[in-house]
Amino acid sequence: MSVALVGAGPGDPDLLTIKAARLLAAADVVVHDALVGDGVLALIPESAERIDVGKRPGRPASQELISALLVELGRQGKRVVRLKGGDPFVFGRGGEEALALREAGLEFEVVPGITSSIAAPAAAGIPVTHRSVSAAFTVVTGHRRPGEPNIDWRSLAKVGGTIVILMGVAHRAAIAAELIIGGLATDTPVAAIQRATTDQQEVVRCDLADLGSAGIESPATIVIGAVAAFDLTAFDLTAAGTLRATQSQQVIAAT
Repeated sequence: MSVALVGAGPGDPDLLTIKAARLLAAADVVVHDALVGDGVLALIPESAERIDVGKRPGRPASQELISALLVELGRQGKRVVRLKGGDPFVFGRGGEEALALREAGLEFEVVPGITSSIAAPAAAGIPVTHRSVSAAFTVVTGHRRPGEPNIDWRSLAKVGGTIVILMGVAHRAAIAAELIIGGLATDTPVAAIQRATTDQQEVVRCDLADLGSAGIESPATIVIGAVAAFDLTAFDLTAAGTLRATQSQQVIAAT
């Protein structure tokens, strides 16, 4: 294949798939996003050209230009890896890039990655589903471009189960307000996992009413629902491996 759309996972290089690592090692060019973990980027061979197209404040990268770049590199016959944080088809615009490559008549393949919508909660000890607590989970983006339809948060509040929000830090106050209007209790548990699976991971926990004022920084995955009260990380590695008494024990005892 001339181009591979590769999921880089949530950040920890140990969570990269074997196929992704193999394609990365053989790449001539790697076109990567801003959210790809430093440990994963360190696996790029020195012989490979590295192109950073990450979207950052003050430095937007047009999706049309990125797609055109992939087409041009593919036409040059190079082994191209388009390295995307998480999974290419989960809010990664991988579908748009795949369409552009197909329309250009270029061969490509998609290599799934572990999406942060599941990995981030797991890294914080939060199961997105749990018997008698949550039978389903909804993954939704908290960021919409101008002209795109808004998320109907009030209706989403009535669906039940766990809500996992990606790219929602900037709009968290408005999201919380809409969910509360939609029927979610103000004391609904919330957990925000920042820089998940990396050595800089932090977890901020609060009630839904306090989400707007909670000190949360991007990138973060926001989990809303009863399971957000869980902390199934059994050992505190920062405290000499002593067993933590966590909220999860209380939640499990109540189920």
